[in-house]
Amino acid sequence: MKYYSIYDSPVGPLQMVSNGSSLIGVHFSNRMYATSPADDPTVSPFSEAVEQLEKYFAGSLQKFDLPLLLNGTDFQVRAWQELENIPYGETISYKMQAEKIGSVPRAVGLANGQNPICIIVPCHRVIGADGRLVGYGGGLNRKRALLQFEATVLDFGPQPFCGPVKV
Repeated sequence: MKYYSIYDSPVGPLQMVSNGSSLIGVHFSNRMYATSPADDPTVSPFSEAVEQLEKYFAGSLQKFDLPLLLNGTDFQVRAWQELENIPYGETISYKMQAEKIGSVPRAVGLANGQNPICIIVPCHRVIGADGRLVGYGGGLNRKRALLQFEATVLDFGPQPFCGPVKV
């Protein structure tokens, strides 16, 4: 069974999905469509996820430690696991990510586009080879805001996220 809960983040509502023990999804959500008969914020690991997301958006958490279950093809899971190796506040190109897993940038971009756990599995840290922001399911404004926030925290220390993002 799948369980759902909404976290109102500074970058918009996030719909969290759990199988009862692991987080299997975190998606940018339109609140009108985010509720479900299985909407239950008490299910594991929702409270841990909210606590860690709060710390992330306060600038005091740089690496998430949550039970995750990444459902996808072997290639997708490999690509998503590589995302977790990108240090907080840093970026890599799709080409660099592809080289790390023995693939090509286009395939990595397609896999990242299917990342089921936004922010926590940080696909927002992957950029174009020329340094441009490209390809983010939550929109480029969110990607820009997350990257700017992480860079600011690295430069100046923990601080709250600077406000909502227009999408």
